[in-house]
Amino acid sequence: MLTPYVSERRIDTDALGTFIERSYGEAGWSPDDVDTGAVITTGEAARKENASAIVQLFSGEAGKFVCATAGHHLESLLAAHGSGAVALSRDAATPLVLNVDIGGGTTKLALCRSGRVEETAAIDVGARLLSWDGAGKIRAVTRAGARVAKEAGVRIAVGDIRDEGALDAIARRIADLALRVPLGMRFDDPAPWLTEPLVARGPFHVLVFSGGVGEYINGWETNEFGDLGLRLGRAIARRLESFEVLRPVESIRATCIGASQYSVQVSGDTLFLTDPGLLPLRDLAAVAVRPETADARAIADEIRRGVARLDREDGRFALAVRWRHGPAYGALRELCAGIADGTRDLLAASPLVVVLDADLAGIVGQMLKDELDVPSPLVCVDQIALSDLDFIDLGAMIPEKLVVPVVIKSLVFSER
Repeated sequence: MLTPYVSERRIDTDALGTFIERSYGEAGWSPDDVDTGAVITTGEAARKENASAIVQLFSGEAGKFVCATAGHHLESLLAAHGSGAVALSRDAATPLVLNVDIGGGTTKLALCRSGRVEETAAIDVGARLLSWDGAGKIRAVTRAGARVAKEAGVRIAVGDIRDEGALDAIARRIADLALRVPLGMRFDDPAPWLTEPLVARGPFHVLVFSGGVGEYINGWETNEFGDLGLRLGRAIARRLESFEVLRPVESIRATCIGASQYSVQVSGDTLFLTDPGLLPLRDLAAVAVRPETADARAIADEIRRGVARLDREDGRFALAVRWRHGPAYGALRELCAGIADGTRDLLAASPLVVVLDADLAGIVGQMLKDELDVPSPLVCVDQIALSDLDFIDLGAMIPEKLVVPVVIKSLVFSER
């Protein structure tokens, strides 16, 4: 169903509460029957002024849910997993796949290579940049919609009766913008970018389309829902002769399916834990460090700057290390010495949580504990890449499998 709004900027929480209650009834469940799940506010809904209240509403109604407002990167990541693009990139015949998730307000891009998401980004175009009611009267034009209409040479305003030619022109312009990255073309104006652009330059020849507009591109939907989805889907489909378009396993539900699938289970081989009783740990802010050199003093200084940058002197953080200097003892000794020095006065009773993108958790944890006598309890996990404004939850160890569930959450900010 379309997200209900009581105004342009406020979501109708009463209608959502009713929807949840009705859905439990239709399923024959009560909130007590649900052990866990995820509530992720995405896209246009994440921009609305009461998005946080909605997350809490769902959490309170539905039980022990992980709740987050998804930033553009997290949403792109979830869509790529939920659509099946990540899995499709494991095929040797299509090792590089670009997932293009076109929703109501944004288009999310995820570059998938050999079973991993390498890059994510988002642009400010989608199917509900403008919408109309059952009588054909324009009821909403977003800021991005006004910009795109101007670029298309069209004048349109709230209260106008929709003009078919004008709507088609706007849809064609959005299609042009949405396909610029797949075609390897630069934007004339950086305004559409909601994130930093992808570093990798196209053209990208193998595409997967997901999101609401993906339903039209993939031929699964033909009805119109008071927005540009049908027109935009057709405009894009007409421009795909030079691409290989793979079928997604999910389209409009790709993000929520990805939320259910995209958790990282860290096995004992990629985990160092001084005491299983330390877990669970929730809502630890990622302090990202990317050491340019294997130098302990420089690493310690970078850690202190990162903690100060995020106001995390309370010790409620996970040190997120992007490591590019190999597994040699000398380099790792410098890393660990830098970590010990940089966190010495920050942790108090809090555990030291280190998250590495390289396969080094066991070695780093052992070195910190045995060689450098770090007094804090230790949790080290690896093969997870975090950035500033990410948060991480580390669940309790599952004894039967000796794994730890890890959930990564991203914040989103928008201008008022």
